[in-house]
Amino acid sequence: MENITLDVNGERHFLTVDIRMSLLDALRDSLGLTGAKAGCERGHCGCCTVLVDGRRVYSCLTLAVAVAGAGARVVTVEGLSRAGPHRLQKAFIARDAFQCGFCTPGQLCSAVAMLDEASRERPSSASGPSSEGPALTETEVRERMSGNLCRCGAYQNIVAAIMDVAP
Repeated sequence: MENITLDVNGERHFLTVDIRMSLLDALRDSLGLTGAKAGCERGHCGCCTVLVDGRRVYSCLTLAVAVAGAGARVVTVEGLSRAGPHRLQKAFIARDAFQCGFCTPGQLCSAVAMLDEASRERPSSASGPSSEGPALTETEVRERMSGNLCRCGAYQNIVAAIMDVAP
């Protein structure tokens, strides 16, 4: 067992965890933050995606002790709406970009990080050479969101919602 401090959604939490505990389990079981979902628990589906220091990570594959040891800041879907609904959440609602909603928290966290990556002109494998950085086309958004699966097939609306808030 290890005593750790996790900074989650702007709050510090002191926990005693097994060193093998995933960040996902710490969030859900120890902190009661159930937004991130346990889908495949193998890093294939993206349902557990959260932000760690602004970067998207699969919390099912990330050890809680590693995040705590790095002093990283974790943001979950619950943290996106601390000051009211995030603009992406509003766009998802307006575009009906979810059906069952299971993947939605991971989709939202991934989209927030993806928009940040694009704003810092980080290319993806779909980006063509450009002196002005990658343009956020539908193809580009699909490529950047490819690590998040939706079993219901709401991809068209997810992409449309992201495009609505993209700069």
